[in-house]
Amino acid sequence: MTEPPSWLWVVFTIVAALAQTARNAMQRELTGTLGTVGATHVRFLFGFPFALIALVVILLASGQAMPQPAPAFWGWVVTGGVAQIFATALMLAAMGERSFVVTIAYTKTEPIHVALFGLVFLGDVVTLPLAVAILIATAGVMVMSWKPGSASFTELRPALLGITSGAMFGLSAIGFRGAILATGETPFFVASSFTLGVGLVIQAALLSAYLGLRDRAVLIAILRAWRPSVFAGFMGAFASSFWFASFALATAASVRTLALIEVLFAQAVSVLIFRQAVSIREMAGIVLVIAGVALLLSSY
Repeated sequence: MTEPPSWLWVVFTIVAALAQTARNAMQRELTGTLGTVGATHVRFLFGFPFALIALVVILLASGQAMPQPAPAFWGWVVTGGVAQIFATALMLAAMGERSFVVTIAYTKTEPIHVALFGLVFLGDVVTLPLAVAILIATAGVMVMSWKPGSASFTELRPALLGITSGAMFGLSAIGFRGAILATGETPFFVASSFTLGVGLVIQAALLSAYLGLRDRAVLIAILRAWRPSVFAGFMGAFASSFWFASFALATAASVRTLALIEVLFAQAVSVLIFRQAVSIREMAGIVLVIAGVALLLSSY
């Protein structure tokens, strides 16, 4: 089988960032009726059927067999799945206290965490241009999120929630990339689809069990809100399929640094849908994000 083009991960990441922005906006709206845990569960419960259907279609169309992953696969995929659950819940909790775009900015400290986790756990090399790109782009999101003169707990709390969410998203990215690599010589599109399907099933099962034991009313509310939940689940699975394909082709640090363009998409959603104003400081941060992403792409 021929090697995929070296630039393909860039296309996959941009598509994933667009789809994830739509999913985040939908989940933000669902938080008001379903609560943080309920809105978090939507992306997994309504997402895994789409992921499994996509996996079956890919296997049938490609003629590939179901992957037989190494034992390490299961440790990686559980780590990635559990970390993503906590990351999503923390992100939605932060969105309840700050604007949509600023919350997304907080979570985009993720590339720094990803670079460190990837180096330690997977041996992914962080080149000098990549390190500089990460620092510039992350500085951009920090400029966007920082509110001058604000030091009260009510302002620090959403910042801590968002940054911790970014760390959990970083650990999740490393876990899922580790799982994909543990599938061996499997073609990247099969390895990524298989990992996504398994991951979403595990996540849906864990959160369903938790809500079944702790808050069955939320499960009932999720089922009643099935129309918007199906869309959020579909967009979540759609975005994740492209994230996972990107992880199969490039280091998690590269993928998650380019993913900072999601801040630009979130800015558009914030202005056009949520009618939230854009400050000069946020515009300056956007310029830094674009500069960091441009440096990243020029290094490939």
